[in-house]
Amino acid sequence: MPRKVILVTDGDEYARKAVEHVAAEIGGRCISLSSGNPSLLGGPDIVGLIKKAEKDPVLVMFDDSGLIGEGPGEAALKYVASHPDIEVLGIVAVASNTHQAEWTRVDVCIDRYGELTPNGVDKFGVQELETGRIYGDTVYCLDSLNVPIIVGIGDIGKMARRDHYALGAPITKKAVEIILERSGYYDQQE
Repeated sequence: MPRKVILVTDGDEYARKAVEHVAAEIGGRCISLSSGNPSLLGGPDIVGLIKKAEKDPVLVMFDDSGLIGEGPGEAALKYVASHPDIEVLGIVAVASNTHQAEWTRVDVCIDRYGELTPNGVDKFGVQELETGRIYGDTVYCLDSLNVPIIVGIGDIGKMARRDHYALGAPITKKAVEIILERSGYYDQQE
């Protein structure tokens, strides 16, 4: 039975604290060792940790630390996403302030006020004018992956403190809940 996993394209300290909090709130697990700026663990190591996690869903972080092109976070993300023992429920795609070359298609975004929008959002969770895409530094490969849903949000754990883990990381939590709902995860649990 494949492990049910949500991928998160951020891994700094703020993101780690927020993702750990959200994983506990939804009754899942977070692979804290997958955090880092950039990610230090490779795909095979991360898959091993996912398989050891006590229960699903498992939230896993990947971070390229602003490197252009496919950095270590994205290489690990692609490996995990294509592994036969992993079922990716969805991806939380995190915006950054890089408007260089890297962007990805998103199915929906959540702004810093917790509102769903078809528009992209920036690092601060502010809606942008473009529909259906966000810019980020660990999103280069997401379009090539076959996943049920990609939810775009601003910088995890930040967004003018509106997503701080001390407040329950509400934007990140909402993104994860949308993924669990739209991927059919809740239906499978009943």
